[in-house]
Amino acid sequence: MPVESAVVDALNAQMGREFEAHLQYLEVSSWFDAEGLPELTAFFANQASEEHEHAMKFLTFIQDVGGAVAIPSITAPKATFENAEEAVALSLDWENSVTAHIDAATDLAIEKNDHATQVFLQWFVTEQVEEVKTMSELLQVVRRAGETNLLLVEDYVARLGRAGEA
Repeated sequence: MPVESAVVDALNAQMGREFEAHLQYLEVSSWFDAEGLPELTAFFANQASEEHEHAMKFLTFIQDVGGAVAIPSITAPKATFENAEEAVALSLDWENSVTAHIDAATDLAIEKNDHATQVFLQWFVTEQVEEVKTMSELLQVVRRAGETNLLLVEDYVARLGRAGEA
């Protein structure tokens, strides 16, 4: 089942973005760790792990369809932030950008009549709805709480984690 080179190129590029997200979320997690906020540290470490899994899904799919894996250069992540709002806003911007790229890759697969890639990408389309929603809500909570009340954000994130376990 050969996949057109333009589609493989788009998938490789997205794999690179997923690896970049993995690294960026590790940096955000580390920044929150340095700020003494263990729930936000764990939340973003988990996000980093998810992004790594996403990158690996792209790698495996490219291999499965006989495409040439070509991991692109990875941009160094931002390591310092003025405050929690900046770190979370960057994360929301990232998720919105990923959504746009997933949509563009899906459009390309549709244009090329590539059914396998369309089906593969549908999982990511749905996943991005959840990712954007989660980051949007977290940013709202951070803004409402303000920098002086980040322990309220910690409580919110802890409740999110418990709800996810249920």
